[in-house]
Amino acid sequence: MDPTYRTLIVCTNHTDFPTKSYKTGLWLSEATHFYDELADRNLPYDFASPNGGAIPLDEKSIDRRDTINEKWYHNPAFRSKLENSLRLDEIDPARYQIIYFAGGHGTMWDFPNNEAIQRITRQIYEHGGMVAAVCHGVSALLNVKLSDGSFLLDKRQVTGFSNMEEKLVRLDEEVPFLLEDALRQKNALYSKSLIPFVPYIEVDDRLVTGQNPLSARKVGRKVLEEMYEK
Repeated sequence: MDPTYRTLIVCTNHTDFPTKSYKTGLWLSEATHFYDELADRNLPYDFASPNGGAIPLDEKSIDRRDTINEKWYHNPAFRSKLENSLRLDEIDPARYQIIYFAGGHGTMWDFPNNEAIQRITRQIYEHGGMVAAVCHGVSALLNVKLSDGSFLLDKRQVTGFSNMEEKLVRLDEEVPFLLEDALRQKNALYSKSLIPFVPYIEVDDRLVTGQNPLSARKVGRKVLEEMYEK
């Protein structure tokens, strides 16, 4: 694998639920656990978001018992990238061979209809790169069309945060749509773990998706496996 390969980690800027008093945003471990796999190979990376600038964190995701969160959240270089993310509409897709969409409920508002996300994802994928996403981050892929007019997700094996998981965290009435239902409506071949909140991924060619926060490391590991085997 070319050591200059670069990864774009895309995160949300959205913070508000319709009725909840607490804030949403990036689910921190979905960035840190994924990046922890990249770090082992010393691969370059950038953070990006729809608006650029500081990426908000879901208040409930800052778990001090999570040693990987602690490791990277207090790493000056990682933290600086997180707080100074690039604007998506200023990204040159030719610089990246991997694009990864981290989750957090905020993504459900600012990922699905973002034209920059769709353009960048299409170009990276059509130039032989890897497209990866975890949990609610999979919502970024819902409306990605390829150059031939077909949807990226059409008849592709995917996973993402399930209806059951959304109900268990009691946010099924807060989100603008249920991700599992939306993926099925896009003709994706959706699957999930029989047990909620355990690591689960799907791989379909150069598309890797994870079901929930606990799947982020597994997604990172699989992305690197696929890239190195090319």
